[in-house]
Amino acid sequence: MKAEERWQARFRASRMTLPSWARQAPNRSIYRSNATGTWEVYAWDRVTGATRQVTDRPKGTAYAAIDPTGQWIYWFADSDGDEYGEWWRQPFTGGADEPIAPDLPPGQPGGIALSTTGEVAISLACDGAFRIHLVRVGQPARLLYEHAEAAWVADMSLDGSLIAINHGEYGDFRHPALRVVRQNGDTVGELYDGAGKGVVGLSFAPVAGDRRLLALHERRQRQEPLVWDPATGEQREIWLRDSGDLTAEWYDDGRGLLILRDNRARSFLHRYDLAGGGLTLIDTPHGVIDEAAPRPGGHVEYSWSSASRPPVIRSSTGQVVVNSSGPAAPPSVPVEDVDVEGEGGRIHALVSKPEVGTAPFPTVFLLHGGPTAHDRDVYSPEVAAWVDAGFAVVRVNYRGSTGYGSAWRDALHGDVGHIELADVAAVRQWVADQGIADPSRMVLAGSAWGGYLTLLGLGTQPDLWAAGIAAVPIACHQTSYEDEAESLRAYHRALLGGSPDERPDRYAASSPITYVDQVKSPLLILAGENDTRCPLRQIEKYVAKLAEHGREHEVYTYDAIRGSLVVSERIAQTALQLEFARKHIHDH
Repeated sequence: MKAEERWQARFRASRMTLPSWARQAPNRSIYRSNATGTWEVYAWDRVTGATRQVTDRPKGTAYAAIDPTGQWIYWFADSDGDEYGEWWRQPFTGGADEPIAPDLPPGQPGGIALSTTGEVAISLACDGAFRIHLVRVGQPARLLYEHAEAAWVADMSLDGSLIAINHGEYGDFRHPALRVVRQNGDTVGELYDGAGKGVVGLSFAPVAGDRRLLALHERRQRQEPLVWDPATGEQREIWLRDSGDLTAEWYDDGRGLLILRDNRARSFLHRYDLAGGGLTLIDTPHGVIDEAAPRPGGHVEYSWSSASRPPVIRSSTGQVVVNSSGPAAPPSVPVEDVDVEGEGGRIHALVSKPEVGTAPFPTVFLLHGGPTAHDRDVYSPEVAAWVDAGFAVVRVNYRGSTGYGSAWRDALHGDVGHIELADVAAVRQWVADQGIADPSRMVLAGSAWGGYLTLLGLGTQPDLWAAGIAAVPIACHQTSYEDEAESLRAYHRALLGGSPDERPDRYAASSPITYVDQVKSPLLILAGENDTRCPLRQIEKYVAKLAEHGREHEVYTYDAIRGSLVVSERIAQTALQLEFARKHIHDH
């Protein structure tokens, strides 16, 4: 198979998410799959083995849930992939679709919580406010919560009596507080650990009448689980000696927790016994677990991959749970770990090298989005495509990334963008000194926050990069703030210390458009016409400035907020990026 055929086959290979299941009907599951070429929702009856496609939308479907009784499948329907829309549902066995709250205006989704009694709690943001409504289909929606700062529903107890809400009322969306309320809005309890220490609600115990809520706190400079009774205030913190950030999920009987530990770009599973406090490591292959969930009976299902091996849904029993339809994705190369000393501490990076050719290689730095995310030893068709094209790929978990503790994640103070790029520059120097990368043939690239850093890097580090590729980037923080979705405005305020009116100097200092006249390298920008996260107008302003200064650039637009839900769009964008890089690297 030729290189181009191989990387396109990786995108086209059928993939699926970890099936989620109804608490009181565990043989009824839903999952999302790209089997049709677009990510859609599917129903799976584990008794009969029958599957069926639930949604069929041109831009795909990103959010779905199944109610605890297994009777209904819920999904979010947006318009043209712009992430504004409304929640719908359909019977598990098939039937007519129906909107669950037709009296509410469309909004940006912030979660959905379902009970056994028919109540649904949904979060929607629009018109400068974050609202959570209680809905019973066929009746008017009831407003449960409203605030100008970001909030979203975390979960609802099985009997519907308690609703958990994460909120940023105290001024920091990045470190939310957690409140539990009754259906009438009365507060039962709240956890707030103060500035810089978030408390995030996960889920109520999956046992009828059980008030306990599983949450994550940051009291010891990393995310760790706690179990909280909001009525009595009793808390139990779960501590692990092993390093890494933690998240957790209830076992079906409410007596244990499945803990997912993320450490240095790999994942580990543990069972924690709440009665005795015992901790047991669950044997899993070396790599990354995207999702994991205990099943009735005590075994665990999880979605696993590594940089060299495609995703598979496994069980802790050693079996493959379900195979995706269609041909399997070709393997790729393993990833190598790199640790580089930077001005803010040791930087962890991942390097993927081509199997053919000799070093130093032409190299692309693929910067992750977020910034509260991180690159991992996970299967990536994009990374594999660059490697097949003869490029080394370097991915940097710069300051601001998750997975390395709260201090590393929260290091973006006062110099947003420039801090991350200082770490990228340190890793760039290291791979050049080691003879891995050719310093004259380095491309800076990324999507979303990674696209933002690409634009900023070309303007503030113009001599380091031969070319740049920025997908759905922030080009001007102020203009982006004016046009973006409510949750992104809240994030901007938390990250930069206020609104553009309150912090104009910070918004300008961190904006790529401020440095556009210093750009030297050719630049490719990819932008979604309906993007509410990285709006088009601020990109158009940046491109106009590029043209004004006579800088070489290309722009590609497409009619969605993201191309990731449509396989053909991802292939088209990857081909365009590879062609652009080859052209300008070879000119160097």
